[in-house]
Amino acid sequence: MALMNCRFYSDALGLSTTMTVILPQNTTSQIGMDSRSGSHKHPTLYLLHGLSDDDSIWLRRTSIERYVASLGIAVVMPQVHRSFYTDMEYGGKYWTFISEELPALARSFFPLSDKREDNYVAGLSMGGYGAFKLALRKPEMFAAAASMSGALHVAGRFVREDIARDRYLIFGDKPISGTENDLLELLKNIDQIEGSKPKLFQCCGTEDFLYEDNQTFLKACRETSLDLTYTEGPGAHDWQYWDDRIQDVLKWLPLPLV
Repeated sequence: MALMNCRFYSDALGLSTTMTVILPQNTTSQIGMDSRSGSHKHPTLYLLHGLSDDDSIWLRRTSIERYVASLGIAVVMPQVHRSFYTDMEYGGKYWTFISEELPALARSFFPLSDKREDNYVAGLSMGGYGAFKLALRKPEMFAAAASMSGALHVAGRFVREDIARDRYLIFGDKPISGTENDLLELLKNIDQIEGSKPKLFQCCGTEDFLYEDNQTFLKACRETSLDLTYTEGPGAHDWQYWDDRIQDVLKWLPLPLV
């Protein structure tokens, strides 16, 4: 595998930012690794971080590079700060960045496939929200999306929790419920969208403080025609849980044969 820390300028954000990228590599002599890569443009997993993290966190807390080595896929991990993957009321246009600019830039820098069937998105906590938001608002872009311990009911979460500063910077005084930033609202309209719908994978630990939010999303999603795989079990909002679950997500992804 090749590992790159890419520093670049974002027109959408109006600043320099970073993404961490893992690229497949064919190797025959590397000890302890079974690395594979096709000769075509690489299928890509966009792997999203949580509220207090950055684009380096998946490498620092899990063995994601080793987990994907034999799969022949690229992994793009962007930096979005505490934006909730949203065009902030008082901050950067992070939805525009993540949904439009980042994929285009990544494909201009690296040999990544632009085919829908080769593109996937996953994330934890805030990143789980971002992954499902991308899948539900941009179903033409992604074949599959996974949320691990996702903050999937932001309209309720921002009302209940003492995170008023984040809520004000991201959404201002505007309501969240019933908007395109509300996953439950997006679910109401998903069956009206023509074309293929992404497969979804959702998991949450039963001891996680976001467990009830995940149950709310699960109930709403099961009222749609979406293909949802749901798993739960013992686990808290921590990296031991996410390191295990990202391996489940990689096994579940509808990857092409290398």
